[in-house]
Amino acid sequence: MKSYRRLLLGFSMLLSSAGPAFAVDTTKTYSSGILVAIFLAFCALVVVVQLMPTIMLLVGFIKGLLKRTDKQASRHGSRG
Repeated sequence: MKSYRRLLLGFSMLLSSAGPAFAVDTTKTYSSGILVAIFLAFCALVVVVQLMPTIMLLVGFIKGLLKRTDKQASRHGSRG
């Protein structure tokens, strides 16, 4: 039983050891032109501009929810 445990432990250590990843070679750097960078910046700008009204709407919704709960709490508090 002890040898089985040692064998299992050794095998798990062998499998968990770090090895080289067969991924894309990272020695090649970014070589796209300036137009690609401008296009990506424009896409990021569009996303940010679309997020601004959404965030403002969400903040307004939360403020309205909090006001409604404050009014309801004060209404119920004056009855008692």
